[in-house]
Amino acid sequence: MLRGRLPAAHMSSVIAPAKPSSPMGPKEVELILVKEQNGVQFTASALVTPTGQTHPSGEQRETWGKKIDFLLSVIGFAVDLANVWRFPYLCYKNGGGAFLVPYLLFMIIAGMPLFYMELALGQYNREGAAGVWKICPIFKGVGFTVILISLYVGFYYNVIIAWALFYLFSSFSGELPWVNCNNTWNSANCSDLNATLLNDSHKATPALEYFERGVLHLQDSGGIDDLGLPRWQLTSCLAVVIVVLYFSLWKGVKTSGKVVWITATMPYVVLTVLLLRGVTLPGAIDGIKAYLSVDFLRLCDAQVWIEAATQICFSLGVGFGVLIAFSSYNKFSNNCYRDAIITSSINSLTSFFSGFVIFSFLGYMSQKHNVALDKVATDGPGLVFIIYPEAIATLPGSSVWAVIFFIMLLTLGIDSAVKHRRTQACPIAYGGIYVFTLLDHFAAGTSILFGVLIEAIGIAWFYGVDRFSDDIQEMIGQRPGLYWRLCWKFVSPCFLLFMVVVSFATFNPPKYGSYYFPMWANMVGWCLSISSMIMVPLYAIYKFCSLPGSFCAVCLPENF
Repeated sequence: MLRGRLPAAHMSSVIAPAKPSSPMGPKEVELILVKEQNGVQFTASALVTPTGQTHPSGEQRETWGKKIDFLLSVIGFAVDLANVWRFPYLCYKNGGGAFLVPYLLFMIIAGMPLFYMELALGQYNREGAAGVWKICPIFKGVGFTVILISLYVGFYYNVIIAWALFYLFSSFSGELPWVNCNNTWNSANCSDLNATLLNDSHKATPALEYFERGVLHLQDSGGIDDLGLPRWQLTSCLAVVIVVLYFSLWKGVKTSGKVVWITATMPYVVLTVLLLRGVTLPGAIDGIKAYLSVDFLRLCDAQVWIEAATQICFSLGVGFGVLIAFSSYNKFSNNCYRDAIITSSINSLTSFFSGFVIFSFLGYMSQKHNVALDKVATDGPGLVFIIYPEAIATLPGSSVWAVIFFIMLLTLGIDSAVKHRRTQACPIAYGGIYVFTLLDHFAAGTSILFGVLIEAIGIAWFYGVDRFSDDIQEMIGQRPGLYWRLCWKFVSPCFLLFMVVVSFATFNPPKYGSYYFPMWANMVGWCLSISSMIMVPLYAIYKFCSLPGSFCAVCLPENF
């Protein structure tokens, strides 16, 4: 049997009339040829869709080279540095295993539905964060909101990768530079780590001074109003990071889809190697027990639930426009439902798995220096640039372990930075840590929650859950179940509204160590946050004023 394909326009009238073409794009006719004794004849024909790669309007669009390229890209973006330095500490601080109760609950009722929604939205419309709002033009401001947030995050996120690269270069030495206090950057307060040191706020460990004085040169800055000049060493590292990101993306998804084969898988290899080493250390089991210890009484504390909800919102990466952009390069018939379940589950499992790695080393540090675990347990940059390097420095072959660890940080950071490529000089100046802290506090906090809230309302209540479900059925041949539709329409918007209110109500001004930011710096931070959120009402007003007609005219999809 032979099979051939010809354009429908070239077929004769022997082919039966077809149904009117759907918006899925151009069709081809598949001919099945069967060889008989008296020659060859046409025995059957059918209209088929060419592999589901076309835009609903018929427009061709670049697609991922392989399905696994897309999955690794999404996993690489969602699994970032926060999975290593944020989740394990939150779990330990908020009741150990009991913290998983609110975390998993919010994952099921909000995290996965929102993740699924963004993947389906991008895949059906084949547009980026702003372009997808042709389905409901009045909400296009949400797209500009997430673009601005990504821009602000890019101002400082790449700096973290530059720090990791600086540490990586410093690790190629016979003795790690944060082992002792005999260096030019050390102060009189530097002292080798011991129990007295950990309880003395006037002393500093070699690792702390290396980060603040050796890497950042914080001693040359008086605060955010006295940043000083950029450090040429960090500037060089940042330039390398930008070049790597550029060449990871210069040919679109065809190159980025290959880069993630390394950057998305390497962290899992390194985490496994570090875990195998960590569990052999004295005190490691005590650290893991503390990580998993269950204290259900902590669930009576509202702050535990708030932190679980916040972690879900930020760890999955919804609201940054990246999931929409990535899925827009999928084939039209790709099963985005299955992708959402797989990738969001891997994200949460990675966070949980990394806790074993972190707390095996923290338990080791606790026993080695005979101090309580809460004296060494922390989160944020301090964990990966101070505490963890300090633990690695005490191991035999410490330079090798340091190289392995910072390669992991680099791959975690690069994966998540592919959509945050811009940067600026301030975070690599002497006082750059102050700019970093301010941006980290305001750039993507309340504003990202607000953006996702408006996105959910626009899809569920204006475009319509039923219409959105029809779109998904057109792509994957299966309509979302009642559970997903209820989450999109009621549960997720209520959850996000609650989170926006809580983020305002529980706001605390940023600080770094004992340094409190002046009032003007906080005002600048709020202006930064509001500048992205205000795009929603501004664009809505513009749309009302520029388009004639009723309210429905600016809410209905374009060309409706």
